[in-house]
Amino acid sequence: MAGTQLIQAEERNPNGPLKLDEYEKPLITPLDWAKDTFSNPLEKVKDYGLSLFPIHKWILHYNLSWLYADVVAGITVGIVLVPQSMSYAQIATLPSEYGLYSAFIGVMIYCLFATSKDVSIGPVAVMSLEMAKVIARVQKKDPTLAAPIIATCITLICGGISLGIGLLRLGFILEFISVPAVMGFMSGSAFSIIAGQVPALMGYNKLVNSREATYHVVINSLKHLPDTKLDAVFGLIPLLILYVWKWSCDYVPKRYPKSRVWCFFLQALRNGVVIVLFTVISWAITRHRPKGHKAPISILGTVPSGLRHVGVMTFPDNVMSSIGPELPAATIVLLLEHIAISKSFGRINDYKIVPDQELIAIGVTNLIGTFFNAYPATGSFSRSALKAKCNVKTPLAGIFTGGCVILALYCLTSAFYYIPKATLSAVIIHAVSDLIAQYTVPLFMYKVAPIDCGIFIICVFITVFSSIENGIYFAICASCANLLFHIAMPTGMFLGRVQVAEVIDPVIASASDGVSSHESVEIEKIDIDNSRDKKLGSSSSGSIAVAGGHVLSTGEAETNYGKTQRGFTPHIKYHTKWVPISKKSAINSTVKVQPPPPGVKVFRLNESFNYINSSRQYDMIFDEVTATTKRGVEKHSLKDIDRPWNDPGKLKLPWKKAAEGEEEQVHVDERPLLRILVLDFSQCTQVDATSMQCLIDLKKALNKYTDHEVEFHFVGILDEWVKRALVNIGFGVDNEFVGSELRSFEVVKDEEDGERGYQALIGTNTPYFHVDFPNFDYLDQSAGNSI
Repeated sequence: MAGTQLIQAEERNPNGPLKLDEYEKPLITPLDWAKDTFSNPLEKVKDYGLSLFPIHKWILHYNLSWLYADVVAGITVGIVLVPQSMSYAQIATLPSEYGLYSAFIGVMIYCLFATSKDVSIGPVAVMSLEMAKVIARVQKKDPTLAAPIIATCITLICGGISLGIGLLRLGFILEFISVPAVMGFMSGSAFSIIAGQVPALMGYNKLVNSREATYHVVINSLKHLPDTKLDAVFGLIPLLILYVWKWSCDYVPKRYPKSRVWCFFLQALRNGVVIVLFTVISWAITRHRPKGHKAPISILGTVPSGLRHVGVMTFPDNVMSSIGPELPAATIVLLLEHIAISKSFGRINDYKIVPDQELIAIGVTNLIGTFFNAYPATGSFSRSALKAKCNVKTPLAGIFTGGCVILALYCLTSAFYYIPKATLSAVIIHAVSDLIAQYTVPLFMYKVAPIDCGIFIICVFITVFSSIENGIYFAICASCANLLFHIAMPTGMFLGRVQVAEVIDPVIASASDGVSSHESVEIEKIDIDNSRDKKLGSSSSGSIAVAGGHVLSTGEAETNYGKTQRGFTPHIKYHTKWVPISKKSAINSTVKVQPPPPGVKVFRLNESFNYINSSRQYDMIFDEVTATTKRGVEKHSLKDIDRPWNDPGKLKLPWKKAAEGEEEQVHVDERPLLRILVLDFSQCTQVDATSMQCLIDLKKALNKYTDHEVEFHFVGILDEWVKRALVNIGFGVDNEFVGSELRSFEVVKDEEDGERGYQALIGTNTPYFHVDFPNFDYLDQSAGNSI
């Protein structure tokens, strides 16, 4: 409807009452929801099927430019992935080849189902550490189970769970775990991994049980420092080289910008170069040892060439009872890390991630991985960052990464024999250290949300001093508890009025300019059409809040706002705004907020009205009403038996007699009587049966307290289901009672239709529902009148 405007409060119809066509919008029903949800089922099934394979949206547009970028990115990540996958297999207490199996199958299958071009799937440090702890606990229960079988069984079950969640579109449940909680257990896990690799770095890993709680590992590692062996040379020196290499490649481009590309690729090659260099040294000092003699350092040993373990996995009958308790934590780590990484890179590189589809991709990847005896694979932060920096164009880059791994499996396994385990530990420590949050992270959380900072710190401590599983469970419970606390303890507030001047392009006056915030001011109002000026007159600074941070004197108003500045005519528009009465709100505490007319209360709900918080909001409203308004029947006029035992007020004590000559005085309550309660539902998007019953009980309680029918008005209802619930329990409709003080309709004026004139903005059968706050002007004039 073109050319509509809201009728102003002062506009009156000289020809009598305004006539409106009856308008009643039907309430939404479950049948309407079912029709919208299940309409065009064949089309929705088709769309659902296509959504499972996002590759069809871009593969037909593939070109040579994309191919070049994907080849470069894929090979670069592959060079990093080969040593990392073998290192992470060591963390998981699995033979190195299983890390390579997980590496190639993950990146190659993921590209068919991915919605992220940057994420690199494969073995990761945190999941490998979790696998090590799970394998240790399961083997303690059943020593007959081999570690690779346990790992593959967990891969099968976790993959199936992930696929099921994705197919059912239930990925939103992962959003219940907050970012501080995720960062907390990731940082704690990274520290645990580093602590567990120190014994291998120094050569005495057999003397320290790295599967214990992290603080035990740290203490025992320090105790065994005198047992350090030659392995420390192959661990500490590579670790130092890796950090110096990284620092140099970060520093040189800042000094010499033209070297940025070369430094980037040199930095990507650092793991591979260090592994090759120290493998050559290891080969030189160990290849001539006599047969049967132990090597002077710990080396990787035999890595089977090719895909030796391809086939249908073995699933023992008794394995479920052993691994069942370990599945929740393993599944959460698998899914949560991947979703967090994919979302992060999606935001950075400006594309949309579909979490449910990512869960499907992870599920399918791990299910297919069971045919290669792979252990669980998920998204890697370091490799994904490298892939993104290589300017990868599509997920197809994973094919080339997988090709590098397969090439290594068939051609380089003989060279892998001499890789020093201490050097692999150095690579792990260097890669994992980036997962530990910097000191600025908790500082930022403390400035933004202190509770989140507490969750982060506690989660780190639990992970370090207890276990990763307990850290994960705490992260989930803390996130949900924090969410439920904010829902259950809403910050609903009572509102008052303030006249706000919207100042266009203000000039901020400081206190040194000599303008007192308590002076009497006079401001010129310039209409938006610049056709007339209306003087508002003198008023105190408490009744006018000027946008821009200060109150102007008359001279300043004429100087700053009466003239044309920078080529346009400025305007000052005045609005009546409803703001919290409480001084603890975000508005200027020196501004005097005018309360509603006597007998009127305005309450804004800042949360959805549901079973968790309805009782608290009931108490907030009823306590405010009883504290600031009087009862409908004065207590002194009640019989003794009818007086409320818990609110006697200043009634005469029954055993205390008046002194001789003293007249008996009765306290008269001069507070106003509650007539109208306005509830602002503009921020309420959901109600339930419990909250609606609570609203019914509130109405009964207020009617009993005031001894008459209290009007309930609702402002800003935006959800049709909320409106349906309120109407069905008797609120808002015209038959509520007769003789309303504030019953009104918002109507719009149609400038194109002079005959019809006005139309109702919302239903004429619900005059107690309002788009915005009603006009209380005439109630101000009749303040104090009883109903």
